[in-house]
Amino acid sequence: MHAPRFWTSPNGRRDWRARVLSPLGATYAHMTARRLQKGPRNRMAVPVICVGNINVGGTGKTPTVIAVTEKLRDVFHDPHIVSRGYGGTIINPTEVDPGRHTAAQTGDEPLLLSAFARTWVAKDRVAGAQAAIAAGATAIVLDDGFQDPSLFHDLSLVVVDAETGFGNGYCLPAGPLRERVEKGLRRADILLSIGSDAAQTAFRKNVLPSGLRHISGALTPLQTGMDWTDTPFIAFAGIARPEKFFETLRDLGANILRSEDLADHQKLSPALLSRLETEARSKGAQLVTTEKDAARLPATFRHKVITLPVRLALNDPAELTEALARLPKP
Repeated sequence: MHAPRFWTSPNGRRDWRARVLSPLGATYAHMTARRLQKGPRNRMAVPVICVGNINVGGTGKTPTVIAVTEKLRDVFHDPHIVSRGYGGTIINPTEVDPGRHTAAQTGDEPLLLSAFARTWVAKDRVAGAQAAIAAGATAIVLDDGFQDPSLFHDLSLVVVDAETGFGNGYCLPAGPLRERVEKGLRRADILLSIGSDAAQTAFRKNVLPSGLRHISGALTPLQTGMDWTDTPFIAFAGIARPEKFFETLRDLGANILRSEDLADHQKLSPALLSRLETEARSKGAQLVTTEKDAARLPATFRHKVITLPVRLALNDPAELTEALARLPKP
């Protein structure tokens, strides 16, 4: 399922569908606020860094988790990642093993993240954090969980897409928000907006809480030596905003014969993959997808698809490094 366009369109707040659904959005916001009032939160023996968002999906959270783990190593931590494993079947705290687990078991994001740091999935985030600490973690990077009241966050980092911002300002299902922006940002320590210079300029028109640190960055393709200009491609992506992936490919000079946008986290069925493979073969094209989608590919199909990795490039990386360096050492 794709997000409705009125969630992020310039006139989305005036769209009749948003207005009709706005009472349900207000109820959703009230329920989130009540859940967040539960307490007290469980404080861990090591610092917990929450990388979350106020919007649903598509903000650049996964590349941010990768960047945070790398910077924690720079300040002499051994970070482990903890996730609920959205879409996965594993319930109890389990360390992700890409040689043994599939995306159907762990979710696609934890499987991808396990290449960068030891990663745990658990439906109970407290139990997941405790398992990671027992295994030697000196810092926990919480993948999502900003609206979960179970864990105390030593540092909360909220990620937002600078281009779409906070959408039409309504909560689900009238808009893309999990909670009201003003309430969420009051709990945040750092707001990270991700996007182009033009998108950042537009985003800075938002009124942010005084004292909230705001840093910015962009997702940039990882230089792999790949020449994107000499091969025709069939591109597919099942992320929140597939068009951003296709646009990045075109910016690299890729000749995309056709692009197929799938629903976020959509299952890559044998029928779908067979159709894509047949089309690519008939057109003499190469299949290409995102790292997150590649994590959901069957092992027997992965060699048929190449990926375009992207990483977070911060405009002022020192500010995040300094915030992480101030966290307590165990």
